[in-house]
Amino acid sequence: MSGDRRRGAFAGLAVGDAAGWPAARHRSAVHAPWSRRLYRELDAFAEEHRVTTLPVPFALNQPTAPLALGPSDDAEWLAWTTLTIRQDRVEAFLSLVGREDVRARISVATALDNLAKGVEPPASGHDNPHHFDDAAAIRAVAFGVFGLDPAEDAQVTNAEDGLRAAHAMAAAIGAAVETGSATEAVEAALAVLPEDTAIGHNARVAREAARKAGDAFAAVPALDAALVDHVYSYAVGAAQTVPAALALAEVSGGRLREAVPAAACLSALADSAPALAGALTGACGGYETIPQGWAASSRTLAGCCLPELAGRDLMELLEGLA
Repeated sequence: MSGDRRRGAFAGLAVGDAAGWPAARHRSAVHAPWSRRLYRELDAFAEEHRVTTLPVPFALNQPTAPLALGPSDDAEWLAWTTLTIRQDRVEAFLSLVGREDVRARISVATALDNLAKGVEPPASGHDNPHHFDDAAAIRAVAFGVFGLDPAEDAQVTNAEDGLRAAHAMAAAIGAAVETGSATEAVEAALAVLPEDTAIGHNARVAREAARKAGDAFAAVPALDAALVDHVYSYAVGAAQTVPAALALAEVSGGRLREAVPAAACLSALADSAPALAGALTGACGGYETIPQGWAASSRTLAGCCLPELAGRDLMELLEGLA
């Protein structure tokens, strides 16, 4: 059963990644730059002329396959972590330094710049304007699935709450794979999140808010009020996305069908919260509980962040490592 839960964690992350609104934006990176320029021009037109019809990613005369429902950045960085998990983590990241075709979160991009200058971890993650984002928490799913410590990996790109988020996700995924219990997973995460930190405080507040709401969809307004200040400009703050994912995983009873759609409703957290919630609930329920259509459409990577992954099957990568 643990093998099915490992597969569930990977597939669940990919499903959640695909469900969030940023996925199509990320996947559009496969298209020619002019198409994204037109997108920006249409957005500017709507603003200038007070038009409420907003543009969505479009292919025009290019192949439409990249814009089909599917995973994007989170799944690709999980795949990259899986492929390099046996390597020294600094060496793994050094292999990306200097590449102009890599797309990544600000914390990762800054860490690569730091490594290029000879700044090694933990400074590469700490001396970083986005040390608090959840890039390492996404990668930590791979470490949690195999019961490994994410610290060496996480400190390359993150620090403080960004680092704590990675420890929490690895602990939660490990517990979910072992027990299948969302409550056990949340307890494992809280055990490594001090109450006097932003992420630790938020995780406990989010859990209580979700419990009072009673179910995942009902919890969305409460989590929006508790976690989202609508001041920060990106949907990747670890102190918000990880607590939201933990709370939704537990209040849904570990059911992906409930947790992921609810997480996707939190638009200000949608770059990561659905993927993290999907990984947690996928690990709780196992691969067989994921709807077949979602599982099938979320296996194949687009190569929108790491072009060499285009066409690779995420589940085959996991099975190869296992």
